[in-house]
Amino acid sequence: MSFKFPSLWIAVAAIAGAGVALPAAAQFAKPEDAIKYRKAAFTVMATHFGRVAAMANGRIPFDAKAAADNAEIATIASKLPYAGFVEGTDKGETKAKPEIWKEKARFDETARKLQDDVAKLNAAAKTGNVDQIKAAVGAVGQTCKSCHDTFRKE
Repeated sequence: MSFKFPSLWIAVAAIAGAGVALPAAAQFAKPEDAIKYRKAAFTVMATHFGRVAAMANGRIPFDAKAAADNAEIATIASKLPYAGFVEGTDKGETKAKPEIWKEKARFDETARKLQDDVAKLNAAAKTGNVDQIKAAVGAVGQTCKSCHDTFRKE
């Protein structure tokens, strides 16, 4: 089964546009806007990572091109959500724990680790080697879990 993403280039352009607009996006009008932004960015990242993980774990058929495309988008998206963790976004409709702001250096380091791990997944996906992809998916999953355990409310 081959995955076709007719809107793939639209998604890539939107994410790239968001990256270019990031300095402006960092100055949200209201805290709720920042919360919505980071939730949306995490959703995009998780969706594309999830597609690669599903292939790596055999839940859906492996498609090297789809894995590479999705890993690329996840890599770009992994850089976006952290602009939304600004002052005043610790309250409201969020699962963010207060530890994010109390342990900001640790949170930032976890974010960098996630970005590094997703970049390694992207490199593995470009090889088309499912064993390399599986290993990289495992590392990303562990980093996600670590962050959720420490910094995310259930």
